[in-house]
Amino acid sequence: MLLEVFLVLGTVVIYFLLSRKEEATLLPLKEGWWGKGQKPDTEEDKTIRPFKVETTEEELSDLFRRLDQARFTEPLENSRFHYGTNSKYLRKVVSYWKNQFNWKKQVEVLNKYPQFKTKIQGIDVHFVHVKPPCLPEGQSAKPLLMVHGWPGSFYEFYKIIPLLTDPASHGLSGEHVFEVICPSIPGYGFSEAPHKKGFDSVSAASVFYELMLRLGFNEFYAQGGDAGWLICTNLAQIAPSQVKGLHLNLALVTKMGVIHLLSVLLGRYLPGLFGFQDEDVKRMFPFLQKGLYKSLVESGYAHIQATKPDTVGCGLNDSPVGLAAYILEKFSTWTDPEFRDLEDGGLERKFSLDDLLTNIMIYWVSGCMVSSMRFYKEALQNGLGTQKHDKLTVQVPTGIASFPNEIMHTPQAWAQKKYINIVSFHFMPRGGHFAALEEPELLAEDILQFVGKVEKEQLWRKKGE
Repeated sequence: MLLEVFLVLGTVVIYFLLSRKEEATLLPLKEGWWGKGQKPDTEEDKTIRPFKVETTEEELSDLFRRLDQARFTEPLENSRFHYGTNSKYLRKVVSYWKNQFNWKKQVEVLNKYPQFKTKIQGIDVHFVHVKPPCLPEGQSAKPLLMVHGWPGSFYEFYKIIPLLTDPASHGLSGEHVFEVICPSIPGYGFSEAPHKKGFDSVSAASVFYELMLRLGFNEFYAQGGDAGWLICTNLAQIAPSQVKGLHLNLALVTKMGVIHLLSVLLGRYLPGLFGFQDEDVKRMFPFLQKGLYKSLVESGYAHIQATKPDTVGCGLNDSPVGLAAYILEKFSTWTDPEFRDLEDGGLERKFSLDDLLTNIMIYWVSGCMVSSMRFYKEALQNGLGTQKHDKLTVQVPTGIASFPNEIMHTPQAWAQKKYINIVSFHFMPRGGHFAALEEPELLAEDILQFVGKVEKEQLWRKKGE
């Protein structure tokens, strides 16, 4: 308790010394040039080109050679996943990868949804675009932009897409039907990596805003978790008149105020004073263990990627086994922290090896690991809470699905300081960080009910009132 007091009091002092009031304004659109060399004088080609994932025998032969030559280090006795991916289980994954996993079949799965590329601000942007298979007469599809994070990909949304584009056929309410657009963040998957420094979340939001306008959508919904949370948040700050509603399955607070800090100290004992519900207290306290210590244990990767991403990235980009180990550890612990106590990291309790390896293969065949990690440096190199978007509120109607095993819990009382128009906040019964892949039905239901509220009350028309 004494340590908590010193921690909070010290932070309060720093807050008063460093904080400055900012007027609530729109976040400026970031128009950059991320292509190679200087920006040409000619107008950018805005053609939208069909795209398909392809693979070659040479690509597969190189992969299998590297898998065959992998070197494994014996894990410590009884270490399970506490030291990271356990190499005994990793051997099993590699064996499956070589002998049973069918990448050509998974390429067909990836290509079952229409994919495209278009050049925006000098780089090719890849996206999946799925329209409803059928629409009842008089009903129109609502455009929904869904943005992934790291170490995920557009493939995370493949299980939730049919639930949103054809909800009635999957036992969900058919009142609202979506036209889903899932882009790959530049530097991830099949989107071209930026060739210049400075491509951050605001840059990505600006690119995706241009993408939606290019597709003919002047109004649309946005949904995201992980990096998608920040990109979609920035998009709502850039274009509040176009973003009808913002749905998030992660909503971190990057700029702490005095009330936040006092609630860390006293919220366990006076939850009502700070607007905490019983579930908030359960997920947050004791804060040193569930907040501070958990953050320190699970954020080492972020420090590396926010400082020297190319160093470790080069090794991961050269070794498929190293790449798998790095990514699988996140899919284990971020799905359920208790999975660290299991020899197999609990990975196959929530996901299939085919799904896990398909995501890994997207990183491998595209060679995007280094560029995906650079996104952390661009976003965090100037510090947390220091950017213009950190200091601006979000006025767009917002829905938050709070999953119990998310990396960090953000109570509604904290979130509403940033998202001032929260119309839906639900404690989800199960699930973790990769919600769309792990619990697609739960996430789809929450998106549907959120959009239902916004549409019924026409809340997007009341933004800023």
